[in-house]
Amino acid sequence: MRSGNPALTAQTFNLPRAAGAAGTMTIEGTVNKTAMCLLMLLATASYTWNLGLAGDASVGAYTMAGVVGGFIVAMVTIFKKQWAGVTAPAYALLEGLALGGISVTFEARYPGIVSQAVFLTFGTLGALLLAYRSGLIRATENFKLGVFAATGGIMFVYLISFVMSLFGASIPLIHSSGTFGILFSLFVVGIAALNLVLDFDFIESGAERGAPKYMEWYGAFGLLVTLVWLYLEILRLLAKLQNRN
Repeated sequence: MRSGNPALTAQTFNLPRAAGAAGTMTIEGTVNKTAMCLLMLLATASYTWNLGLAGDASVGAYTMAGVVGGFIVAMVTIFKKQWAGVTAPAYALLEGLALGGISVTFEARYPGIVSQAVFLTFGTLGALLLAYRSGLIRATENFKLGVFAATGGIMFVYLISFVMSLFGASIPLIHSSGTFGILFSLFVVGIAALNLVLDFDFIESGAERGAPKYMEWYGAFGLLVTLVWLYLEILRLLAKLQNRN
């Protein structure tokens, strides 16, 4: 199995089968834990959002703490899956701080953009979940390989762009509001959305294999990683589109 999501790799569910049905991962349990993580994310996002609306200078520090802390906690979760019951909620809280601060910055420049991005993110989640459950989209090996390769390519481009930015340079066009920049963002949004299909497949596979109960938290964490990425990419795309008006 392959997934573009670094939290859900081929070895994610390569675990011993849990003893007893009560101690195994279920789809319902993962859904409940995902909902809990989303509520925690929304709570802290609302906090930094309100700070930003009030003009509180501390919003920048909270946002940076969320970005850095979220990255560290994500790395810990990936390498210590059994800690996911603690680290997944922590990741949700930290990412909420980051997203609230980032969102209020975009909203100040492009009024109404955040509500559009939230609607499109959850709309995409719902549509792809329905398509996956109905069998319209299947996570075949070729599908997984294609999404994995595309995601890896995007991450490589972003890494190069970050390194170049340290020296005052940038990759031409991809961050622009021109036709190429918008097409690039559309492509990235599409790949981020397709990663949701792979996440659904991995969670379903974990439940079928009888993975340990803590993997419900890990599955929720992996899905949250993709949703955060998708939301940010939609936000960037909408900003580029508004810059053309």
